[in-house]
Amino acid sequence: MRQAGTYSGISGRNNGPHSLPLARIKRIMKGSSDEVKMISGDAPIVFSKACELFIEEITKRSWAVTVQGKRRTLHKEDVASAVVATDVFDFLVNVVDSDHHRSSSGNSDKSDPAVILPETRVL
Repeated sequence: MRQAGTYSGISGRNNGPHSLPLARIKRIMKGSSDEVKMISGDAPIVFSKACELFIEEITKRSWAVTVQGKRRTLHKEDVASAVVATDVFDFLVNVVDSDHHRSSSGNSDKSDPAVILPETRVL
């Protein structure tokens, strides 16, 4: 099991450049519930890093589907297949499921949703 590490951007005052816009993350956080009124300056930084790690992980799994299909371009169907095949991403199945079924129902050359991916790590 992987141990949680500290994100270097949190410990010091120098929060540095982020790949994702912190103001947008803060707006999403506030919009998620009427009860959320105040958000510390460090919270969006943690969410930014978590989003970066999430995108990295789902991209790796989607790329595995792409490679297994002997292609060099990652398609939304590859992302859908990776989501369906990975237990950790079960919360996204409803998001990608309708698009995945719609796009793969008429095309037999699309990637198979039952693709075998590496074991899922629980963080």
